[in-house]
Amino acid sequence: MIKTKNIFKHYGDLCVLNGVDLHIQKKEIVSIVGKSGAGKTTLLQILGTLELADQNPGLSIEINGTDVTHLSTKKLADFRNQNIGFIFQFHQLLPEFNAIENVCIPAWIKNSDAKETHQRATELLHFLGLSDRINHKPSQLSGGEQQRVAVARALINNPAVVFADEPSGNLDSASAENLHQLFFKLRDEFDQTFVIVTHNKELASMADRRLEMKDGNIIK
Repeated sequence: MIKTKNIFKHYGDLCVLNGVDLHIQKKEIVSIVGKSGAGKTTLLQILGTLELADQNPGLSIEINGTDVTHLSTKKLADFRNQNIGFIFQFHQLLPEFNAIENVCIPAWIKNSDAKETHQRATELLHFLGLSDRINHKPSQLSGGEQQRVAVARALINNPAVVFADEPSGNLDSASAENLHQLFFKLRDEFDQTFVIVTHNKELASMADRRLEMKDGNIIK
């Protein structure tokens, strides 16, 4: 599902990623842990094609059979929309749209059929226990409900992989536990692959694999 070689990232003289090699299987749930500044979020953003790695002869970032380092800006944006889902710590829901509209946005960008998109979004929100919150705006939802809307949004285009950056970092303990269990349910139901950056020790230990980063590389 994901194979990378020689990922370097510098910001000026600061080396944030130092030659990361990574291999993640389909349907695997992988947690990435490490102290602040270890390079976790930068790696996740590069894997998610939100940032570019430093160009070097050995660089390769293959996701679902495509080496994204060779794609143009337009093709990279299309690939991201069709193959990658994102879950962020602070939900990033648009306040002027209700729950189902927020979920539909990636599919609208993809120009998917409107009727099929609405049906898919409805099914996802129902699966996530939000059938009675479909028409509520983010300000009318709890933190846990907002995060489940964000999960549905990440899944609307049936992505090959979902990247999550501290997904439970802004939730109370009960909501965090529910979200953690949800990832495994989604993997079983939809064959999702998850790569999760987290400081939550419980979530990290639940994953199929726990990768630790230090000084810009994976040490174990």
